Formats: sequence, structure tokens, C-alpha cells
Amino acid sequence: MSQKHNKQYAVWMDTHQATIVGREHIDNGDFQIIGTVKNPGAAKNSNENASNNQEIALTQKYFKDITAKMPNIDEIHITGTGQIQEQFMKYLAESPQYKNAICTESTTNKISDDQLVNLVTKHFH
Repeated sequence: MSQKHNKQYAVWMDTHQATIVGREHIDNGDFQIIGTVKNPGAAKNSNENASNNQEIALTQKYFKDITAKMPNIDEIHITGTGQIQEQFMKYLAESPQYKNAICTESTTNKISDDQLVNLVTKHFH
């Protein structure tokens, strides 16, 4: 009997960079790095309100850029530093195409790509 894998992904993220891991052939094969996304952050602005609005818009763009690399998520594991993972999980839960995805999270410091792939492989097996 062949083993059916769900469309499983993982993201290591902080507020400025995300590394996305997925399977070689979307729903089967070994896990590998499938992309990275950068968030430059808001430019310095003397108007606090304008700066906050820019930060919110850039964060939304950051999340959209990440999800663009992960079509049809069944399961996702989000790891990294800070509170950005919680914001990303909320974004996924509020997005119609991702609201039924199974989301798990953990906290890790910056790790190498190989360590991330190993962590994801262990998590989903």
C-alpha cells in the first residue's frame, strides 16, 4: 500500500526573513527548501501613524509572498523567533484557502537550511 502524503510545508520566520520548506513533488518526495522571502521593514518615518500603516502593509505583503510559494496547504509547521509566527497563523486562519490547514508552531533560533529540513522531516514523520 502506498503512503499518501498531505501537502505539508514548514516555515522558519522572523520579522525580516522566511525560509519555506516543502516536498520535492508537492505531496511526495523528500523535504527541501523551496524558497525564501524577505521583509525589508518600514522605512523610518517621523509620522508614527504613517509608519505603523506602512509596517502593517509590508507585513501583509510578506505573508502573501510566503503563501504564494505554498499552494494548497494541508499541514504547516511554523517556527522561528518572536511573535511573527502567531501573526502568520492568524493570517492563515483568516484566509479562506488556508483556514482548514492544520497549523502547528514551535520556537527556534536561526538554524541552517539543513537543520531546518531535518526538523521538518522529523516533525512530519
